[in-house]
Amino acid sequence: MEDFPKLLDDCVHCGFCLPTCPTYELWGEEMDSPRGRINLMIQHEEGEPFSDSMVEHFDRCLGCMACVTACPSGVQYDRLIEVTRARVEDDKPRTRTDRLLREAIFAFFPYPKRLRALRWPLRAYQASKINMAPLLHRISPTLAAMERLAPPRAEHVRLPEHVPARGERRAVVGMLTGCVQREFFPGVNAATARVLAMEGCDIVIPKGQGCCGALSLHSGRSAEAKAFAKETIESFADVEVVIVNAAGCGSAMKTYGDVLADEPEWAERAQEFAAKTRDLSEYLAELGPRATRHPLEITVAYHDACHLAHAQGIRAQPRDLLRGIPGLEIREIADPEICCGSAGVYNLLQPEAAGELGDRKAGNVSATGAELLVAANPGCSLQIATALRRRGEEIAVAHTAEVLDASIRGIDKVLLSPRR
Repeated sequence: MEDFPKLLDDCVHCGFCLPTCPTYELWGEEMDSPRGRINLMIQHEEGEPFSDSMVEHFDRCLGCMACVTACPSGVQYDRLIEVTRARVEDDKPRTRTDRLLREAIFAFFPYPKRLRALRWPLRAYQASKINMAPLLHRISPTLAAMERLAPPRAEHVRLPEHVPARGERRAVVGMLTGCVQREFFPGVNAATARVLAMEGCDIVIPKGQGCCGALSLHSGRSAEAKAFAKETIESFADVEVVIVNAAGCGSAMKTYGDVLADEPEWAERAQEFAAKTRDLSEYLAELGPRATRHPLEITVAYHDACHLAHAQGIRAQPRDLLRGIPGLEIREIADPEICCGSAGVYNLLQPEAAGELGDRKAGNVSATGAELLVAANPGCSLQIATALRRRGEEIAVAHTAEVLDASIRGIDKVLLSPRR
């Protein structure tokens, strides 16, 4: 990356990023702050090889981008950490255990069909009520985290390749179904399609679409991320707008221009694709409401997913959509800029730090006294709900699309049933 040294020089080490950085908040360690990690990047750029300690500090970063929001100098830390992680993966051999763990994670999560194969064994385990947590924790904290964060049981929903607009057509859009969202939160995709249709959109859902590459991109697996990006661009070549309902996916897709900038045959297409990508709430706000909203007499704690609020700068739109529902009351969560600890696969690779952040977020959610937690990322929903259960508390969880869908269809009871 030719401009990497210049991007490093943009940091003036002012410290405005410190109070927004989750890991600095946890440990107060300079090298676990954005400013400190940039110092380590500079050392490597000047010839210092990656040490185990240096890599550990990079691995501890959640990639939440709260520092990007807080920085008065416009430091592009998001690009810096992605490039650095790719260099780590290329230049620094990992331990056998760490390598096998990462390979196992990336052998499943970006592949919907493989995730689908896990659903029945997972459902059988959840139905058995067997408590494997103590044994798994002794074997590996990561295995214990996987058990805790196992997604709720959900019936498979098969969406058609085309969903027609209800009433007069206002737009034609493509819709990303995702990987974890598609297989473990299919109700979110179904609600997204219904809301878009009721708002006058013809929806194209390409059958052959796969992973967008977000998890790979945010974990330094650049070649894999590029391959997924190209496949996604091809899948949606025939639509002018692509709607995304998972924050991490949307943030990655909006950076395809940077991801494929060094490939001349793809660079222009990638830029055009990034420009036509919209988060669901962003697009609905642009389109304006048409479908009637029926009252929902519920209190909602709205969680700012990091890759929506910080990476995409989308905060007002989902709140405005929720406030447009009669009877619904939004209760703000304290310290919204601090990550919940999910961060893609961070809660699997760094389970202890993620657990601490999840507990902090759960406490702030609980303090709102809200009946319903609303988030725009499946990982956030799982992370916070799991942390609340550790406190002995339950809360119903929904995506913004599901709340809008319930209001438009005039149903509310399903929203207040905690997912198990």
